[in-house]
Amino acid sequence: MHFSELLRGTGVAPKGVDPHISGLDYDSRRIRPGWLFVAMRGESTNGNHYIDAALRNGAVAVVTDEKHEKRRMGVPWAVVHDGRQGLARLSANFYGRPAEKLKIIGITGTNGKTTTSFLSEAILRHCGKETALIGTIEYHIPGAVLPAPHTTPEALELNQVFAQALAAGATHAVMEVSSHALAKHRVWGVPYEVAVFTNLTRDHLDYHKDMSAYFDAKTILFTGCGTAPPKVAVINVDDEYGRTLEAKTGHNKRLITYGIQRGDFCASDVDVKPDGTAFEMVTPQGSVMIRTSLLGGINVYNTLAAAAAAFALGCPLVEIAEAVSAFKQVPGRFERVDCGQPFTVIIDYAHTHDALHNLTSIARDFVHRGLGVGRVITVFGCGGDRDRRKRPLMGEAAGRGSDFVVITSDNPRSEDPAQIIADAMPGVQKTGVRHVVEADRQHAIRLALIEAMPGDMVLIAGKGHEKVQITRDGVFPFDDVQVAQKELEQLGYMACTGGRTKQ
Repeated sequence: MHFSELLRGTGVAPKGVDPHISGLDYDSRRIRPGWLFVAMRGESTNGNHYIDAALRNGAVAVVTDEKHEKRRMGVPWAVVHDGRQGLARLSANFYGRPAEKLKIIGITGTNGKTTTSFLSEAILRHCGKETALIGTIEYHIPGAVLPAPHTTPEALELNQVFAQALAAGATHAVMEVSSHALAKHRVWGVPYEVAVFTNLTRDHLDYHKDMSAYFDAKTILFTGCGTAPPKVAVINVDDEYGRTLEAKTGHNKRLITYGIQRGDFCASDVDVKPDGTAFEMVTPQGSVMIRTSLLGGINVYNTLAAAAAAFALGCPLVEIAEAVSAFKQVPGRFERVDCGQPFTVIIDYAHTHDALHNLTSIARDFVHRGLGVGRVITVFGCGGDRDRRKRPLMGEAAGRGSDFVVITSDNPRSEDPAQIIADAMPGVQKTGVRHVVEADRQHAIRLALIEAMPGDMVLIAGKGHEKVQITRDGVFPFDDVQVAQKELEQLGYMACTGGRTKQ
């Protein structure tokens, strides 16, 4: 493809000759001979500082977002207003605009994106669709599972995955769309068939600064990311921000609302048992009984969202119910670790105060439905280099929902774990719950398991599917499932089943 062809849709024309381009990248270290280098400003670095390095590696053309950057002698050159929008257009052009050939469901919100996306994919596949999935845990294309470095990748990698999915026969895609991706134009130019809003609670304010800016970023998915708005908007109207978004969705051709007791898709006669959840899903085309192995009210919402999105793409209600019934588990989302112990151990990704509230509420209901005497024991920490103001809120949520709390580390990154724990402590202390501090996460898990008695539920919250601990000393392997299994075995429970394969 020639340089001028790559620039279609960017609003700029190349200066200089029009070379053939055999690849492109925004990282100078990955540039190969014959490639285009996209030099763009980032948060921590400026790609324009690496133009000469890219040229040394064989770049034959440059696109920059610095209008004052000095053009290199004899190098074909183009200047775009926004580097990430430019990267999105260039990437889409290079890979043949793959997103335009797929029917895409985009899911955004603070909590529930991952479970809703896995459920949506499962329903579509049950209805005979070939699917791709892009999200926090992993990426799927027909016949393959790929690692997921980001919830929503940069536009270049996103178009690469779409192109791979198309080549493998995909007709549909489901993707988690993070607020960062929307604000940073990673999904610029991606046309969404359906956009889903799950909820909005306090998170990522280290980046967005306040809830208004956070919400504004989410709404981009519904107004169009350099494209027409999604054809269908699916919105949780039990959520305050969802109701605000509902009032702003006149530009969408169709609106489907959902909620427990109100909405186009709603739930009646909800029954949560230790082995799953059942409810009647009421829809504009009648009712259908839903039975799922997923537990709790939050998963009623996730199921309603996925069902509404699939319904918007033509899936029949009966097949939706069948797919939900067959669906088993999302890694790191209320994932059980069973080594034959007389208490329940759950691994979950909950890392906001709202998610901790939901998690402990499910656990409380679970133990009460057992012998009625079980306790909820929660291990949690707060991430470093993130919004400090949410830490006491997380502490309070853990304390109010638990009988015993172990406060520990969860990806402290560049911060001192002791300071992070100190920030969370006022919220825990406010509840009066019995608690201990153990900064070593493995030791913290061991303390919780030693504390547990028959009928209790131990919640190990925050990391879920993650397999590393990120500290100022480096990145180290750490998998809550494997650590819990190891500690249970050391306590004498040897019949470990489920969980992840040990490394």
